[in-house]
Amino acid sequence: MGKQVSWKERISYGLGDTASNMVFQMITMYLMFFYTDVYGLNVAAVGTLFLVARVIDAFDSPIIGVLIDRTDTRWGKSRPYFLWLAVPFAIVAVLTFTTPDFSDTGKLVYAYATYITLGILYAAINLPLTSLLTSMTSNSGERTVVNSVRMIFGQLGGLIVSVGALPLVAFFGGGNQRQGFLWTMVLFAAVAVVFFFMTFANTRERVQIAGGKQTVPFKESVKALKGNLPWWLLLFINVFFWIAFTSKGQSTAFFLKYNFGREDLIPLVNGLNVLMLAGIGLMPLVASRIGKRNTSLLGMAVGAGSQLIVYAGAVMNSVPVIVGAAIIGNIGIGFAAGLMYAMLADTVDYGEWKSGVRAQGLLTASSSFGVKFGMGIGGALAAWILATGNYVPNGTQAASGLAAIQFNFVWTPFICFMVCVLLFLFYKIDPIEKQMIGELEARRGQAGTVQA
Repeated sequence: MGKQVSWKERISYGLGDTASNMVFQMITMYLMFFYTDVYGLNVAAVGTLFLVARVIDAFDSPIIGVLIDRTDTRWGKSRPYFLWLAVPFAIVAVLTFTTPDFSDTGKLVYAYATYITLGILYAAINLPLTSLLTSMTSNSGERTVVNSVRMIFGQLGGLIVSVGALPLVAFFGGGNQRQGFLWTMVLFAAVAVVFFFMTFANTRERVQIAGGKQTVPFKESVKALKGNLPWWLLLFINVFFWIAFTSKGQSTAFFLKYNFGREDLIPLVNGLNVLMLAGIGLMPLVASRIGKRNTSLLGMAVGAGSQLIVYAGAVMNSVPVIVGAAIIGNIGIGFAAGLMYAMLADTVDYGEWKSGVRAQGLLTASSSFGVKFGMGIGGALAAWILATGNYVPNGTQAASGLAAIQFNFVWTPFICFMVCVLLFLFYKIDPIEKQMIGELEARRGQAGTVQA
């Protein structure tokens, strides 16, 4: 079943997600606000930008997955990408939050160019982090633990952004939000580079086929998709989860600023995302009792229920209720978010079990595809709904504008979480997991598999 992964390696692996999230959460939480209220882009144009950009670069995920499958270096298949792409990723992240003095058309073209490029680089450096898990160990329980560490450190990156971004913007900008966002992103990107290098240096790829092909041709890779219902389900769950997460994340600043008139609460409410760590921390224990599928389903159900509490808080205009809903929702979502990558690794095993082909790059690409496609749809929907409600940047909102903001913050996430609950009902790897892993280990032993 493979040797246990050391704590040094677990933490180094987790720091890769810290690095990713320090950039990713800036996009999720603040990019729409930055584009509309800081850079001055039209809100409807921003919605179209989010959709077009995410749809375009969502399709780079399978390409990158195939590249990982075809990569064969002395460092392994996944690790080299942290070394090769950390600096380019950081540079483009900074450019995305840079505000050159162009015409309105020029600004939009610049936003398209930087946002799409950043999305491609994000996939190219984050997807290897997901595929690496399948190679670090073949032990399902160990994968759950390693993935939990990843999620905890990823949430720490999100916490840094949630709590620190706007104060840093104020500190670096001195009233100039353009300069503030730029230098805040410079700081986050520089730290991300260091963390990616640590991930590269301290992780190892163990599950390899000795004496066989280290590269997997694309025609072989797609065989792992045939009959792999769990993989398809997780693909769509990922999409709907990120529509919900993006719509709510992008709308938090708008909701608190305009619906509540309490812009000062933005760091607090965003900071409560750290409570996902509580769900992630409890997740291995709960999953060992009721299984991965049921734990994820429970988390999504709690997330949906918390949105109803948010609605009640909005009706009562009660900040404590809104805060309480955020606490409950984040803990619940931590259950599901903490398990999805581990479950995705299980679908790689399932695909190999069914087809005889281990296509870890292509199959784990669904995580990046789901993130990007979900973010694109979520961001576009949120912006278009604001435009439909006649949202006015930095102005007094009409009732239609406030209703649009509330729909983005409350009902879009609720609907998507409920769809995820329904999809999880059809995911059924847990009952056959022991049999599947046992047979795979036997096959690898016969074929000369090396798990150093």
